[in-house]
Amino acid sequence: MQCLNDVFPIIIYILLIILIVCVIVLVVKAIKTLNNVNKVVDNVNTKFNKLNGIFNMIDSTADTISLLGDKVANTISAGISNIFRRRKKKEKDDNE
Repeated sequence: MQCLNDVFPIIIYILLIILIVCVIVLVVKAIKTLNNVNKVVDNVNTKFNKLNGIFNMIDSTADTISLLGDKVANTISAGISNIFRRRKKKEKDDNE
């Protein structure tokens, strides 16, 4: 019994030392992994910012084309409205 009281604390201490070493190794690996992830995120962020300018240019071009199409449609619509107004005026003048 005395032997067990002497041996168990030594076994527990050895196991605790092994556990602490394993935790330290895992923490170091986790820190390296987080650093790599941070580099990848920075790289993606840089590339996204470069593409952001292109997307803004495409957006402004699409807005300009839409504005031009709206102006053409409004001009055609106004021209057709004027033609029908003239016909109504002529019909009204002819009836009087």
